[in-house]
Amino acid sequence: MSPREEYVGQLQHVHDELLLIGSMVEKAIKRSVESLRTRDVELAQRIVDEDDEIDDRYLALEELCIDIIARQQPMASDLRALITGMQVGSELERMGDYAEGIAKISIRMGDEPPLKPLIDIPRMADISIGMLRDSLTALNERDDALARRVWHTDDEVDQLNDQVYRELLTYMFEDPRNIQRATWLTWVAHNLERIGDRATNIAERVIYLTTGQTPAPDERWPDVGDPTPQDSGGPPTNGSMPA
Repeated sequence: MSPREEYVGQLQHVHDELLLIGSMVEKAIKRSVESLRTRDVELAQRIVDEDDEIDDRYLALEELCIDIIARQQPMASDLRALITGMQVGSELERMGDYAEGIAKISIRMGDEPPLKPLIDIPRMADISIGMLRDSLTALNERDDALARRVWHTDDEVDQLNDQVYRELLTYMFEDPRNIQRATWLTWVAHNLERIGDRATNIAERVIYLTTGQTPAPDERWPDVGDPTPQDSGGPPTNGSMPA
């Protein structure tokens, strides 16, 4: 194999590995919400255990990208692709952490009776997963128009998150015994909202990859990509409400 063929093969491996990690994260998100809905603690524990593989694959991908940049000194579009690969990988790894956080909440809830039927939370999950899938499709096809559509979908997730938060506050006010279970569900919604934000970040990187441009300030939501005061994959140990 010639040096050029090896270099092209490495670039393809970065691309393929990103899509593989993305599919693993999508599966983890789906299963985490399913474990919550069905109270399947064993499934939730598998999600927690399998998150290490996502982390390991991301770290290996990052190391490969750094090695290619150091050894090959790529220019222009290849350099953008490698930088994008590292950034997208980081977003995917964080999404995996959020899915793990939901699974941990499912484990904590155990056999406790459900506070309310899960309606909006599964909807948030479906939309967020769709955003992730579209952002990765945009990456695979270098489709900046699709990436921009992902942006606009984020509003739906934010609105559902606000709706869930207000509804759960009502349950807390009605009966203090509901506070713990409502807090857990609030954190589930928080994690799903952040998954949507991370998908939006991936879409932004796709636009950079395909056009070499970043969005104008008035095209961005101020919260997207910015950590919240308690930006965590799971609930705080003291059980306090998220900021």
